[in-house]
Amino acid sequence: MRALRPVLLCLLVAVPAVAVRLSGTELEPGPALLVFGVAVVASSFVLAWAAEAAEVDISGGLAIAVLAVIAVLPEYAVDLYFAYTAGSRPEYVQFAAANMTGSNRLLLGLGWSLVVLLALFVARRRTGRPVRELVLDPSYRVDIGFLALASLLALVVPATGQIHLLLGLVLLGVFAWYLVRMATSADDDDHDLVGPAARIGALPTRTRRTAVVAMFVVAALVILASAEPFADALVESGQALGIDQFLLVQWLAPLSSEAPELIIAMIFALRGKGGAALGLLVSAKVNQWTLLVGSLPVAYLFGGGSTSLVLDARQVEEFSLTVAQTLMGIAVLVSLRFPRWAAWTLLALFAVQFAVPGTTGRLVLSGVYVLLAAVALVVNRHSVWPTLAAPFRRTSTVVHADRPSVEDLVPAGR
Repeated sequence: MRALRPVLLCLLVAVPAVAVRLSGTELEPGPALLVFGVAVVASSFVLAWAAEAAEVDISGGLAIAVLAVIAVLPEYAVDLYFAYTAGSRPEYVQFAAANMTGSNRLLLGLGWSLVVLLALFVARRRTGRPVRELVLDPSYRVDIGFLALASLLALVVPATGQIHLLLGLVLLGVFAWYLVRMATSADDDDHDLVGPAARIGALPTRTRRTAVVAMFVVAALVILASAEPFADALVESGQALGIDQFLLVQWLAPLSSEAPELIIAMIFALRGKGGAALGLLVSAKVNQWTLLVGSLPVAYLFGGGSTSLVLDARQVEEFSLTVAQTLMGIAVLVSLRFPRWAAWTLLALFAVQFAVPGTTGRLVLSGVYVLLAAVALVVNRHSVWPTLAAPFRRTSTVVHADRPSVEDLVPAGR
């Protein structure tokens, strides 16, 4: 019971949301946002712990695929609800685009940057030497290659002003291909668990498996029950408070669903496993750029819409900015080294977007990202082709088996 105490506490926090939903009680937008938002965050932690602990018992392509879909459920449930609802209520298209672009930019601009800076700080404290960059294990080249492939495909969206069903299916195919590559290369013996997941993973086999399955089922049900009222409360709260609804959906919803993933990555970084922390977020970015973006036109079609999710001018600008930021991240990381200057730059540009809202600000920032990406690609030009070709290569290399530690961080004097 001690191992499951954090899980039970999170589920207890989610009880009010379940009670409100089952009773059919209508809450005001503010209280509804709080009640259902807390439930989503709490359930997200439970899912994250369950997915980690399940690594002890589950392996193989199908299991990895199932775990991947479940792990991203909190974030995608809200966005897919927006896309599905947009099929009958066109004004919801903007919210689907807002949540998708916000989650992508938050993960890279804030998540990647903070994890790298934290890892470099920890390395300096442990080694007593200045450290200038974080190094990823070569096996992560496959993840970066898939992210580059998905980003190149995503350029179709700002070019056409729409997310077509055909593009969505292609991106879903890339996601399936990515899972197959991870499944055929994964190491089943290296389970580096932290926090509650580590305590759950240490339980007796039968108890552990029962607990993990129960955590998956209960947390998933809570999230599915909370996604719709949480999404509606976001929109209604923005209207009631006079806040831009697009911005509220773009940042508040992703922040709540991304919290567990970011916290886990930071724990890895604090323990001197900066490479593992950044690798985790790179993999999450691949999932977002393939599964999330690819699912939107499918949900839109099932909701009564057409085969194309058409974006307005602002949404195209937001998507362009997101693509540009992603291209810079890839250009920096293509050499498997993430310098300190790049982390500070990404973090600064992420913050600047809030100070320069509007079309001009988005276009200028997009140009800055593209320019920096071009410079990074020239500097790292010898690493571009090996990374782009990585998804297509058949290799027996164990993916993510050797997690980089403090020793893999490059000292500044080197």
